[in-house]
Amino acid sequence: MLFARSLARIAGPLALLAGAAALASPASAQTLQQRQEAQAHADAVAEAISRVPLAANPNIEEDRENILFLDLSNGGRVAIRLVPEWAPNHVARIKELTRANFYNGVIFHRVIDGFMAQTGDPTGTGRGGSTLPDLNAEFNMFPHVRGTVSMARANDENSANSQFFIVFYPRFTLDRNYTNFGRVIAGMEYVDAIARGEPPANPTRILQASIAADNIPQLLPQTPRPAATITPDMLNASVQQSSPQ
Repeated sequence: MLFARSLARIAGPLALLAGAAALASPASAQTLQQRQEAQAHADAVAEAISRVPLAANPNIEEDRENILFLDLSNGGRVAIRLVPEWAPNHVARIKELTRANFYNGVIFHRVIDGFMAQTGDPTGTGRGGSTLPDLNAEFNMFPHVRGTVSMARANDENSANSQFFIVFYPRFTLDRNYTNFGRVIAGMEYVDAIARGEPPANPTRILQASIAADNIPQLLPQTPRPAATITPDMLNASVQQSSPQ
């Protein structure tokens, strides 16, 4: 909330500065039309800034088209608020792959304690992805705080595809280097419980990924059936039934 309030305080002044800079050259060097165009540009910048959410909406009942559910093998359901105003193409990719069941069964293959949990590679190696083309970066001003969901990539800034990671603790060195497209709004305790390792010995899986608007019930881990207890009486009954008369 402190970050959101700070951005709110500076958004308006930034837009005004942009307008002032555009109008600062001598009047003799500018026509009336140029000044009007500069002011229109400054107004457009201010309007665009005002439309960008300064924080992820935490209400799980609102805008369910932009909530991603991850049903994990540790028994929890994680709710992630997708924010298309921050990274429209990345959000569209996540939703497309989710609705194609791409993430179902995929493990968290790289999980570093105190840092982040990475998933989204069907090969489980960290080198795989989808058959869709890579995405151009959509770096933005929103910081990588606890619960941030951001796109993984290779060295090329425009190499994000299907892999993403969830941040355990703030890591501001990632800001403007990786595309932040959402934030966990429920179930962070289940993210904290994801098995650590690169890869983990017993990795946590995404049993099912879904978009909240699709109203798909949570998929829970299957409980192993206890082994049947065989008694001497059961063995004797089986022998008697199969013996010739």
